Amino acid sequence: MPDREAAPEPRNPPPSGGSGYNGGMAVFSYIIGGTLVWSLIGWGLDTLLKTSWFVLVGALLGIAGGLYLAGKHGLFSPQRGPAKTESGDDDVEGNGGS
Repeated sequence: MPDREAAPEPRNPPPSGGSGYNGGMAVFSYIIGGTLVWSLIGWGLDTLLKTSWFVLVGALLGIAGGLYLAGKHGLFSPQRGPAKTESGDDDVEGNGGS
């Protein structure tokens, strides 16, 4: 039986966070969905309490909640691997090598 070796890991793995079109659509859906839901809740409260400002508070709360969820899921910036350093960057004291 031939020995099977594990597949080598790719040198530059793709970002693990949502990026590109799918990440943008997720952020968009969180914000639009939160705005719609909380605006409807505000509209219901406005109807029950005979006011006119809960719908605005609900919309702002929905936007803030959508942004929070998108940030919590890491959709604003892709997660990257460790930073690469140049070979001449290992001068700890910062004296430029001279």
